[in-house]
Amino acid sequence: MSLEDAKNQVDQAFTRDDLKGLSFENTFGGATSFLRRRYSKDLTHADIAVTGVPFDQAVTNRPGTRLGPRAVREASALQSPDAPYGWDIDPMSEFAIVDYGDLAFDYADVPAFPDTLTDHIRGILATDTASVVIGGDHYISFPILKAYAEKYGPVSLLHFDAHSDTWADDDFSRIDHGTMFYKAVKSGIIDPATSVQVGIRTTNEDNLGVPTIDAATVHEIGPVETARRIREVLGDRPVYLTFDIDCLDPAYAPGTGTPVWGGLTSAQAEAILKALRGINIKGGDVVEVSPPFDTTGATAIAGAHVATGIICLLAWNMREK
Repeated sequence: MSLEDAKNQVDQAFTRDDLKGLSFENTFGGATSFLRRRYSKDLTHADIAVTGVPFDQAVTNRPGTRLGPRAVREASALQSPDAPYGWDIDPMSEFAIVDYGDLAFDYADVPAFPDTLTDHIRGILATDTASVVIGGDHYISFPILKAYAEKYGPVSLLHFDAHSDTWADDDFSRIDHGTMFYKAVKSGIIDPATSVQVGIRTTNEDNLGVPTIDAATVHEIGPVETARRIREVLGDRPVYLTFDIDCLDPAYAPGTGTPVWGGLTSAQAEAILKALRGINIKGGDVVEVSPPFDTTGATAIAGAHVATGIICLLAWNMREK
């Protein structure tokens, strides 16, 4: 692309005709769609839909993740407009990716939220489009997983986090970001034996049989061996990837509600994601980015890179098929 062509690219989030292709715009200007993708509710020709879920009414500590989708979109503009570095794939040029906007919901009607979100994701999946969701607190993964299980049957959960989120809670009317995977296992929408949790560094005596690679183990064995062990558990089953940003150490992601020291570095997370190329991923999310607790914006930057990594994994899977 010539310099003159680049100068003529303005607000590609609205003016782009083709859903594929790179965008060259000033990082500090223009509409902040994710990776400058076109905003659209039309998924007729889309392969991947990025959507925000600005919900944080399920947190146990600091709120603020309702502002995560906006911050992550803005941070995504900092990424190079070229193909993501080191992935050997250019998802923006090879696949049709849209920014589907945010879920609309009544913030004052919390009990209605889960079904509203499941319907939202169900509508995306009905068009054979994969979803990449930007949260929001981690509870949102539960309603999303319900829609994925409807389409694919019980899925394998690849879960990056400081916390297991499988603490016992048999009151399914409760909306809590620390118990939703307990409910997902008990509901039969994820298969615990072929799921895996990575980066855990808080105690839960009963993890429902989900294989775990805790943060200390990741530090000991390194990213490549971590990815090999993850692959061994997942096999070729359909996978949903959820990445709680507090999987990263607070040094790399301070802007989150429940930070825990001893976490993964951003370099470790990047290397693990890249080494997982080829897993049978169907969708994913990045959650718990809370901009009010990070004046530097580093947490949102990490969230944007994770979301891009999920897109790259989806693109690898789509290319293989």
